[in-house]
Amino acid sequence: MTPHRVLIIDDDQMMRNSLVDLAEAAGWTAKALSRATDAARWINQFQPDVILSDLRMPDMSGMDLLLSLKSGPPLVLISAHGDIPVAVDAMSAGAYSFVEKPYDPKRLLLILTHAAEQYQMHQSNLRLKDRLQELSGLDRMIVGQTADILELRRTIVTLAEGQMPVLIRGETGTGKDLVARALHDTSERCDGPYVALNAAQMTVTQLPIIAQGASGGTLFLDEVCACPLDVQPALLRLIEAQEILPDGAALPEKVDLRILSATNEDTAHAISEGRLRPDFLFRLEGFAVTLPPLQARLDDIPLLANRFLQDSAASFGGVPPELGKEELGLLMTHDWPGNVRELRNVIERFVFLSRMGEVKISDAMSGVADFAAKRPGLREAVAAFERQMISRALQDHNGRMDETAGELGIGRRTLNEKIVKLGLDKEALL
Repeated sequence: MTPHRVLIIDDDQMMRNSLVDLAEAAGWTAKALSRATDAARWINQFQPDVILSDLRMPDMSGMDLLLSLKSGPPLVLISAHGDIPVAVDAMSAGAYSFVEKPYDPKRLLLILTHAAEQYQMHQSNLRLKDRLQELSGLDRMIVGQTADILELRRTIVTLAEGQMPVLIRGETGTGKDLVARALHDTSERCDGPYVALNAAQMTVTQLPIIAQGASGGTLFLDEVCACPLDVQPALLRLIEAQEILPDGAALPEKVDLRILSATNEDTAHAISEGRLRPDFLFRLEGFAVTLPPLQARLDDIPLLANRFLQDSAASFGGVPPELGKEELGLLMTHDWPGNVRELRNVIERFVFLSRMGEVKISDAMSGVADFAAKRPGLREAVAAFERQMISRALQDHNGRMDETAGELGIGRRTLNEKIVKLGLDKEALL
């Protein structure tokens, strides 16, 4: 464990010196400030493990500092005027602890040590999760560098270790299916089957067959709010008991699967309308993950656009067109009601149209362009469509040919022939 670092903030010079002496005598590295208004800069520069701040200071109080810190190291408040209401308010606002002056040096050091060790452990866990993301390929599966996406990838790493059901919430096109697949691929069930179904299309008689097919792996149920009411009790029993009753069987059969689900609906509304059983939802929602809309992660658009450019160009066997600043600006200012899926479709359309001549991203966004004179023939259009479909399926299944062929509804031999005929580079796609 590295030596602890404490940022001390107190407008009283004698108190600052006393606190610095106490910290350094204990082997700590200390930085002292006289004003809380300088804290943000020094938190970034000094990177303390804990902050010790006076409560009452001019310009910016310790409580104001606490409320301004959205994240970062724990804050311990100290004050000669402290009382129970202030302490309660401070703790409710997120303070790690509250110490009254005159302070007991041993008690203060113990509080600071516990806070610093907890923070160092938290930071170490974050670094470990980031490393696991790299090793598992999560950075490639879930693209983005905004705070929401970084936290999402860490959450996936954590959830992948467990077996509890996970409900993925999010608007249409936010990537709920990608998150479900990532949860499966980074879990110990990754070598088992991954069965994805639209819950709205399930029947009671199909459920035992589906569960058997997913046993040893993961069952992903999309659009769970549209799941038929007669299927919900059967699914509930499957989740709780991990067993099914095959058609004609006298005794139930054990299965081993993890259930993931997703919805773009308000579950409370679905319950109020009688379309979703509360007990069914409670079992599905062992843990809930909410995906942000693309509008909430605009800084990720350049990364996503570049990724889709590379993928789409690879599917056509060509060089991706470039997006200028103006075109990126246009992407950044669009509303994206269809979220990431809409962005992907726009980029794929842009790449396709650029193969036939100069095109603007605005043409791809509107879906309207004058290419009557250079419209491709049927054979070329079919080939382009096949390249796109096969490329995406290969990426979705990480190059596994049997699964890719199964999704496309063709034989493996036919798939190999099409890959060669269409000039696809499987390695480049992956």
